[in-house]
This record gives sequence, structure tokens and C-alpha cells, in this order.
Amino acid sequence: MDIDEAEKFILNLLATQLSPALHYHGLHHTLDVMQEAMLLAQEEGVSDQESLRLLKTAALFHDSGFLYTYPDHEEEGCRIARAELPAFSYTKAQIDIICGMIRATKIPQKPRTHLEQILCDADLDYLGRADFEPIAASLFNELKGRGIVSDEKTWNMIQIKFLESHVYHTVSSKTKRQLIKQRRLEEIRGLI
Repeated sequence: MDIDEAEKFILNLLATQLSPALHYHGLHHTLDVMQEAMLLAQEEGVSDQESLRLLKTAALFHDSGFLYTYPDHEEEGCRIARAELPAFSYTKAQIDIICGMIRATKIPQKPRTHLEQILCDADLDYLGRADFEPIAASLFNELKGRGIVSDEKTWNMIQIKFLESHVYHTVSSKTKRQLIKQRRLEEIRGLI
């Protein structure tokens, strides 16, 4: 598998074709998830090179479905992966693993494998990070622009419900992100 060329392809596509209205789900999010997934894989003891390449590819393609659709973008991302990755020497079995990771990120997340758990935790890593507020604000702006939320009170209620139901799946994320995520939840509850 030629991950370097696959990475160039998808990053170029995302950089040139994603809607500027995707304040949260833009190229910056894909790069953040890729970086966090690779860091988390290291923390989780994943050392197999093929597994790491598959994880990185899944991170790069996980939100590519936003190029064409908003709802069910995971399925569209999987369709894109199936259409494009064979040109970069990915096998059907490898693409199946990648699609499993992409599909696992659909909310509510339902990862079945360790790699799926890692990608899910990387995708929502910001929930337990110091940069939560600006990232959450970018999601609010994206959802407001799409008419999904109308005001900050509604947004805060959605955030409370989401933070209450969200769970990290890996030991590493639970250890380093859970406490900060809980603090964010309490802060938002204090705004209501």
C-alpha cells in the first residue's frame, strides 16, 4: 500500500473541495485526528507497521464523506475509500478494515476492534483537551449555519447530553482525557 500517495491524494481533495462552511469538519480536523490517532496508537502499544498505516489511512479518510454529504458521511467516506484506495495498492481486506474504522466513528460510536477504538477516541479527543472551547465553538458555528442549532442555550443542552453519554474506549484516552472532559461538562452545566 502506498500510504504517502494516498495521503497526498486525500489531503489535496479535502483542501480544495471541502465546503468552507465546515468550520469544524474541515481539513484541520482531519489533520488533528490523524495526529492524535498516531499518538494514541503509540500510547496504546500498537507497533505493527501495517496496522499503523491502516489507522493513518482511516484517519485521513474518516470524514471525506463530507465532500458530498452531511448525513451518513461515514458511509460516503467508506465509498470514497473503496473507490480510491485500490489505485494506491490497498487490498480489499485492508479497505474493509479501514471502512470498519470509519464506520465506527458514527455517533453513537460502536468500535469493535482496538484500531476502531483508537480512531474513535482520536476523533473526539478534543472533548478532554485544553482547546475544547474554540473547537466546540467551531462545531456550534457549523451546526448553526446548517440550521441544526439556533442558539447557545440549545447548543449547551446538546453538549451536556453528548458529554454525559460519551465514553472514551482506550485506556490511554480514559487516563488522560476523562477528568478534563468531566470538568468541561460541569462548566457547561453551570451555564444553564
